[in-house]
Amino acid sequence: MQRQGPVGDTAASRVRVTGGLLLAAYLVFVAWCTLRPLNVPWVMPTNLRLFDGIRADFALGWGAGARRVGEGLALLAPLGVLLPMAGGRLAVSPLGSLVRTMAAAALLSLGIEMLQTAVPGRVVDVDALLLNTVGAALAHVAVVPAGRVWLRRRAVHRAGAGTFREEPAQGRTPTIPRVGIAPWSDALPPSSP
Repeated sequence: MQRQGPVGDTAASRVRVTGGLLLAAYLVFVAWCTLRPLNVPWVMPTNLRLFDGIRADFALGWGAGARRVGEGLALLAPLGVLLPMAGGRLAVSPLGSLVRTMAAAALLSLGIEMLQTAVPGRVVDVDALLLNTVGAALAHVAVVPAGRVWLRRRAVHRAGAGTFREEPAQGRTPTIPRVGIAPWSDALPPSSP
């Protein structure tokens, strides 16, 4: 369990609120970018085979392939930072945080791909799902651990040593002795002879 003093609570709540607002704004932006109809004369076929779309783009030239991979990695990359920021926890397992962020990015990307089936000019592309998830994971690994260390040091420095501390794992949960059930003879009214 983590205990924070007044400064730790304030810093964590500021990060959480800021992260939540930025996350909401970013999701609106992503929805606008990915779910608005495109006015195109033709549409690429649906790609359900992994790496086929990327190979086709690189077959057109390295510039087209690099642009496609870069766009796919960049689309949901900010989620790698915004999701943990909206969570606002400073003491968390780095691997657990990465797995949760990747799962959320993959589910969001899958939702976008499924919604695009109803949007004119948009098609499902499994490569986009992969690139979006990897982009969020790369951003998470690059920024979040260092950001958490910086915020923990800042909280300790601003509040003075000892205000922000990790408590060691607690022992057994205390138990309360159970009260036995009274015999029926005590619960029934006395009988008259």
